[in-house]
Amino acid sequence: MGYGIVLGMLLLGWAVVVEPQLLVVRHIEIESAEWPSNRPPLRIALIADLHTGSLWNGPENVLRVVETVNAEKPDIILLLGDYVTTALLSGPFVPPEVTADVLSELQAPMGVFAVLGNHDWWFDGPRVGRALEQRGIVVLEDNIRIVGTSGGAFALVGIPDDTTRPHDVSRTLALVPEGLPAVVMTHDPAVFEDISERGVAVTFAGHTHGGQVYLPFVGAMVTPGRAPRRWAHGHTEESGRHLYVSAGIGTTILPIRFNMPPAVEIITLRSATKAN
Repeated sequence: MGYGIVLGMLLLGWAVVVEPQLLVVRHIEIESAEWPSNRPPLRIALIADLHTGSLWNGPENVLRVVETVNAEKPDIILLLGDYVTTALLSGPFVPPEVTADVLSELQAPMGVFAVLGNHDWWFDGPRVGRALEQRGIVVLEDNIRIVGTSGGAFALVGIPDDTTRPHDVSRTLALVPEGLPAVVMTHDPAVFEDISERGVAVTFAGHTHGGQVYLPFVGAMVTPGRAPRRWAHGHTEESGRHLYVSAGIGTTILPIRFNMPPAVEIITLRSATKAN
């Protein structure tokens, strides 16, 4: 057997068996001119694309994610959608209520908030939303929630999934009280192009899984939806606007990950000096 074939088999084994079972924690700092200088830094935990029931990813792995996030002691936890999987190549189906039971163990002083993803809506969006809400997780769908205390509050804005739901980003952002900074959470990063309002400190999204396969010098091999490939993963700043796209936890289509292991991200959002 040639060395190339052996190497290919080893890489395939890594991508199918090893890397999807990893869990990394990434610590990222984002300095935004739209986060007021008189506010302390905000520590945000992101969990995206659990796809509970995907290969190697049952409820016990969700518990591992929950324990990992709680150990980081974030101020607030944002769940970025796709709690179920509708993929063909996956393990036994896991009802959203089971996943929500595990997620109810998440702890953060400012609360746990969620948006729904395209797989949630393809399955049964109202059922997934109820499962989360009944366990104390606030689901934001074209709505906002004022978070924090007087003098340090901000608006958390939930924008619906770009693929499956109608949404009006400007109308929803208009609900933010004047002078209050906003943090936007959504499932699909495609909506970032519609966020031009001042006052939005950062937008968080999932959906892409970082491409699942991320090649050096090439980047994400596949980016679902209409978002450009440059938004497939990580921190992007464009014209002073900030976007962070999570690598997520589970898989869809093919149960593989390469150079893009499952991850939870701990974001420290702090103020940056505005340019004159």
